[in-house]
Amino acid sequence: QDRKNEAAFPVTPYEYISNLPSLQNLNIQVDIPEHTRNGPDCKNCRIKKVASTMSLDNTSSLLNELKAKFEAGDVVGGKETLSKLKIAMLEFPSDSEPHMKVAAEALEIGILLTVEDGDLDAFARNVAQIKPLYAVLKTTPRKCHILGLNLMNLLVENRLSEFHAELELLTEEEAANTFVTFPINLERRLMVGIYDEVLTVTVPDPSFQFFVDNLLQTVRDSIADCVEVSYKNMKISDAMTMMKFDSQHELLEYIEECRDDWIVEADTLCFQPPPSGSKASDIPSMKLISQSLSYATEMERIV
Repeated sequence: QDRKNEAAFPVTPYEYISNLPSLQNLNIQVDIPEHTRNGPDCKNCRIKKVASTMSLDNTSSLLNELKAKFEAGDVVGGKETLSKLKIAMLEFPSDSEPHMKVAAEALEIGILLTVEDGDLDAFARNVAQIKPLYAVLKTTPRKCHILGLNLMNLLVENRLSEFHAELELLTEEEAANTFVTFPINLERRLMVGIYDEVLTVTVPDPSFQFFVDNLLQTVRDSIADCVEVSYKNMKISDAMTMMKFDSQHELLEYIEECRDDWIVEADTLCFQPPPSGSKASDIPSMKLISQSLSYATEMERIV
């Protein structure tokens, strides 16, 4: 109480408390953090701030390098730079918004690179890494683009429960974005079987074409399954129209790769009859009844 200014109070409150006679008599040790003992001019704190600034400057230069390689279409070089960035991100403070923005932008570019490379495993990893950043930053220039690509991936892999779970997390503004409405409308068309519109869809960005191509293959397989059960034979021209192939050569390639049991005769496709399933007469009902009665009789004897 008799200390009137800071000069007359040369120790910190923590040191003052730890030196109280009552505490010393009880042998109580007060653990004083180093930065608290040293006050606001803690050397370690200053070093951490400088290191954080240097880390941000270094990653910013790597981010610019990543952007340049992405714009140049250098997928291999871009993925190498992204790996360096991810290592640098390990030193990022968890509560620094500038660092989070750098990390989010790097991962967004990384996601676009994996789409261009067709690496779905890396795509899923990058999406998982960026979700915590989106939860904090709320929005970024590419957020809706990335959300739309993730929805397309879930749709192509037929993970519809996860698809609808992701929709529940969207804000009204995000749900109205073109990149997000595209997979939503596509899913609705698939659910009602409007395959013609799915096969002739126009993508909002070239990065969506990779997923649409995979989805087209799934749709064509579904149409082919229906065709071979519904018809004994069909003209090649009609099959081209129904399955949205641009040329007969594309249709024949599809048949060779995916439908080797289809027979091509001149301008006609002949389909093999589907294997018949088991009938009721194939079930040995009398034998099963006899066994059940035998088991019941034996159980009654035991009781």
